[in-house]
This record gives sequence, structure tokens and C-alpha cells, in this order.
Amino acid sequence: MLGEMIWKGLIIGFSIAAPVGPIGILCIRRTLEYGRFVGFVSGLGAATADALYGLMAGLGLTIISNFLLGQQWYLQIIGSIFLCYLGVKIFISTPSQDSAKAKGNKPFKAYISTFLLTITNPVTILSFIAVFSGLGMNSNDTTSFGFLLVLGVFLGSALWWLLLSSIAGIIANKMKSNSFSMKLINRFSGVVLLLFGINGLINLI
Repeated sequence: MLGEMIWKGLIIGFSIAAPVGPIGILCIRRTLEYGRFVGFVSGLGAATADALYGLMAGLGLTIISNFLLGQQWYLQIIGSIFLCYLGVKIFISTPSQDSAKAKGNKPFKAYISTFLLTITNPVTILSFIAVFSGLGMNSNDTTSFGFLLVLGVFLGSALWWLLLSSIAGIIANKMKSNSFSMKLINRFSGVVLLLFGINGLINLI
């Protein structure tokens, strides 16, 4: 039963993380410029937020989840503005020519930024509830083995980000000497993130 809960969590975490959205674009771009580690750490920020939302949904923390859903408008406007900021910043940035620039607090900043972007989307809780129901899980399961389930969610999400950053890392090794290609990637990533942010603001209006 314990192993089953972890496997269910793995499936849930992987399926929630897999669709490529703004976090995926950000993870790929950071991997191409700063390396696999920074790209993977970026994904871990999202995985942590997924695990927190999975904890709320799995353990039935309705008070917290209802509060976050009630603040959805404010959280999403913060997330959308942050996406616009990142989009503009990436668009105008100059590609790093030195991998040493990825050292220091770069991984920490990468982790925090993707965590904040993911946590500002409380609708994720509803996604977890829907997936829990689809897998036939009941309240006894989620109450007794909730922490194992959340561990599985985190590992499943982390597995996706490891896979994505590894693939992007292979591409990065072939492109690292081509500054023009990196400039194009920065422009493309910046525009996509900006469009995601603008679309979020339009939907709120």
C-alpha cells in the first residue's frame, strides 16, 4: 500500500508538471544559458509548489485551499505581472558567455522564481483533486498516506524537470558557442513569457 501511494503520487506529479507552459519555457531557456543544474533547480521550484498544493488537496486542507482559491484573482495578477517582468528582462538580456556566471546565488534565484510563479496559480489544487478522483483515491487513502502521496508528487514532478533539463542540456552543448542562437532563444523565450503574462492579465480583466 505504501509503494502504491508513492507510485500514484509519481503519476500525479509527472502528469501535472508535464504540459509545457511558462515554467517549462523558463526551465529550457535557463538550461540553455546556465546549464542543466540551474535548469533542473528551476524545475524543483515548481515541483515544491506542486507538492504543497498536492498536500492541501490530498489531506483535505479545505480551509487553506478555499482561502487561496478565494484570493485567486490577486495571486494570478501577481503571477501575470511577474511573467511580464521576466519576459521583458529575458528579451533584453545579453546571453552569458561564461558558465561561471551560473554560480553563486543563481540556482537559488532560479528556484525561488519558479516556486513563486507556480504558487500564484491556486487552480492547481483543483487539478490535483480531479486527478485524485480519477485514480479512484478516497479520503482514507489521502488521510493515512498523504505524506507519502506528496513525496510521490514531488518526485514525479522532479522527474519531469530532470528529463526536460537533460534534453535541453544536450541541445545546449551543441549551441553554447553560438551567441547568435542564444540571442534568438532569449528573444523567443522573452516574447513567449510576456505573451503568457499579458494573456493572464487579459483573462483577469
